[in-house]
Amino acid sequence: MGKPISGSAADNSDVSFGLTLMAIAVLIAPLIDIFSKLAIATIPSGQITAIRFTLQVLFILPVVALRGALFDLTWKKTALHALRGVLLVATMLSFITTLKVMEVADAIAIFFVEPIILTILGSIFLKETIGWRRYTACGVGFFGAMLVVQPSMQEVGLIALLPIVSAFTLAVFLLVTRLVAQSEDPWSMQFHAGIWGALFSAALLYFGEGTGSDVFDPVVPDALSLVYVLGVGVAATISGVLGVYAYRAAPASVLAPLQYLEIVSATLFGWLVFNDLPDALKWLGISIIITSGLYIIWREHRLNKTAGTAPVSPAI
Repeated sequence: MGKPISGSAADNSDVSFGLTLMAIAVLIAPLIDIFSKLAIATIPSGQITAIRFTLQVLFILPVVALRGALFDLTWKKTALHALRGVLLVATMLSFITTLKVMEVADAIAIFFVEPIILTILGSIFLKETIGWRRYTACGVGFFGAMLVVQPSMQEVGLIALLPIVSAFTLAVFLLVTRLVAQSEDPWSMQFHAGIWGALFSAALLYFGEGTGSDVFDPVVPDALSLVYVLGVGVAATISGVLGVYAYRAAPASVLAPLQYLEIVSATLFGWLVFNDLPDALKWLGISIIITSGLYIIWREHRLNKTAGTAPVSPAI
């Protein structure tokens, strides 16, 4: 008869399991952007966003129904879910639109200022204490982002700033999520955010139809484009589900540094699919962003605060 597993051993096993799930989640996450970049060649970004949220709702509906959390809503929660849906639509629209002209790795690298923005917003709106060290790290991180943005702006223009817009809206989304997450089932949260995201996206497409906009005027996609959009939904669902269970198994402060693996897999996928690689200046900027972000996470962990965020892409 074997020895009983100690509580410490069980905890370590859970943390290891969570780390494994998170590593897989963030390595898969760039596939959302790869498929989006392939789809946006023929489908407007607004339509990709609408289909992606519709797939999210369809994929999660059976799980939420089985958990009995489908109608667990109050008017206050509904308003917050609607706000989260608007923020997610803004996040996806701005990021996917960027992918039409930017390399995936570059866009994701700029987008990784999101933890830095979240730190600053947390100090302003949640009154979290942020010392000079983390403020300095935030400034250094933004400098690194500018090293990536500056050559990208020369290549594609002001659209290179859209990943920063996307990072900002996601940071606000995460602040709102903190308010909702204290009292609601995570699957229900994702389901209702998906519903509102799909509704707002559909409304934008309704008013954009016939305008000729390459963002909001819907088209009839061909079979290959539908496969790409389906890939967006499947990759987002898998990555998101893995992320949910990873955060249940291990503390956020332990998992947060793994999010930067996404830049590695994004660079690899971008090279394999589009033959794109960042130049030396962009690599320098990416390195600075990663270093500053990891420092902020480490510092918050030291101060026993909640550190890190879910995977970069709002996958589910």
